[in-house]
Amino acid sequence: MALTERTREKLSKVATPTLMTALFKRGLRNQWIQDVHRLNPAAGPMIGEAFTLRYIPAREDLNPLSVFRDRDHPQRKAVETCPPGAVLVIDSRKDPRAASAGSILVSRLMVRGVAGIVTDGGLRDSPEIAGLAIPAYHNRPSAPTNLTLHQAIDMDVPIGCGDAPVFPRDVIVGDAEGVVVIPAHLADEIAEEAFEMTAFEDFVTEEVLAGRSILGLYPPTDETALSDFDAWRKLRGR
Repeated sequence: MALTERTREKLSKVATPTLMTALFKRGLRNQWIQDVHRLNPAAGPMIGEAFTLRYIPAREDLNPLSVFRDRDHPQRKAVETCPPGAVLVIDSRKDPRAASAGSILVSRLMVRGVAGIVTDGGLRDSPEIAGLAIPAYHNRPSAPTNLTLHQAIDMDVPIGCGDAPVFPRDVIVGDAEGVVVIPAHLADEIAEEAFEMTAFEDFVTEEVLAGRSILGLYPPTDETALSDFDAWRKLRGR
């Protein structure tokens, strides 16, 4: 299922904790990519379908620098074939001791219109990446080349990233909190529900900051809470 512009727009207006709650209500508990952090807050939210790259532990005789001369090297090929609007998600086995990619590859993704990059390993040239206009998430900076520890072996296949299962075409959403993976077939309904949840949570936040108790309000077990919310939506145009 393709990510529609309507769903992309709704996802751009909701926070990842709200999405995780909507997923939890459907029994999905493992959709949070653990221990990844955004390098460039100015790049804004990250939303796109997953295009994956998988690393295995490097075998020294197969990973000299000369492998990059091969135009079909999986890392280089993934950078050149990840679709515009998609997110490149890299399985680095949660090992940041060597880089998953660097600023040149991330720059290439950016100019090709890719929506972002996520790795559960590290990125090199992190100060330069932090200045790019593409959302980028990693565990921590890492200067060693990927060939030191990682062998790019496959792309556009199911992977694990930060303990989360990621299937090609799953919808990836990142914000200042981190990154969530939405199963492709649930993207539209999760986006719609989270959009509605966000309106209610904005109402609750205003009420709490004004001194109202959360009891009966959050969750809205008092009838007045829902009627107050309806009035608030009309007043705010929400």
